[in-house]
Amino acid sequence: MKNNRPVILVTNDDGITAPGIQALIRIAAEFGEVLVVAPDSPQSGTGHAITINSTLHFNEISAPGAPIKQYSCSGTPVDCVKFAVIELLKTKPDLCLSGINHGSNSSINVIYSGTMSAAVEAGIEGIPAIGFSLGNFDWNADFEPLAPSIRQIVSQVLHKGLPQGVVLNVNFPPSDIKGIKICRQAKAMWEERFDKRQSPHGRDYYWLTGNFVNQDKGDDTDEWALANGYASVVPVQFDLTAYHAMQHLNTFDLNKND
Repeated sequence: MKNNRPVILVTNDDGITAPGIQALIRIAAEFGEVLVVAPDSPQSGTGHAITINSTLHFNEISAPGAPIKQYSCSGTPVDCVKFAVIELLKTKPDLCLSGINHGSNSSINVIYSGTMSAAVEAGIEGIPAIGFSLGNFDWNADFEPLAPSIRQIVSQVLHKGLPQGVVLNVNFPPSDIKGIKICRQAKAMWEERFDKRQSPHGRDYYWLTGNFVNQDKGDDTDEWALANGYASVVPVQFDLTAYHAMQHLNTFDLNKND
């Protein structure tokens, strides 16, 4: 890696062959020296999982002498970030970009997202990080309209940095983008159920399904922004301490000997 341009790590959870990550690689290359480490198969919904009970395999898939080195990983998005920082770069990159995810990671979906977990892992390492997602699950979705907004966000983060302990969760609406809004995470949830089916051999199996319910009527949320044609930018912190609850918990008599 050259030292006169920022070093940018690119990863995702849809797999290294996904059109979304290829679009992000092209944009990242405009800003710096790019290293790609991504799963060799889809890892959606893996959250912050890491591989500890089996071996990991990494394969360089870029052609010899290619300007951008690309590696596939048999593990999770978080494994990809760890391997890139510890084994390949042996130092921290200037920026980590994750995505572009095929499907939204707004509101509560950030908890389950492999895309965002990769960004969060980079943030834990002290690396400025951004996760990008498009509210369209189509493998052949058009990512080109997102490029100007992504360039703007990446440019600002490289120029101004991010607060310590914060990464960005950026989501795009599936249609035309009116602009970019800084938002809070909407209070929303999945009302889930298991669809019970039976195999030809008579064995029961289940598909997790459900309906997404937005319980938040605020006009400052990511869900509002996306529903109204704006890209949403939510600052995400990985310190999960509920500071507002500490005063109440301090009223508990926890050290009383009965």
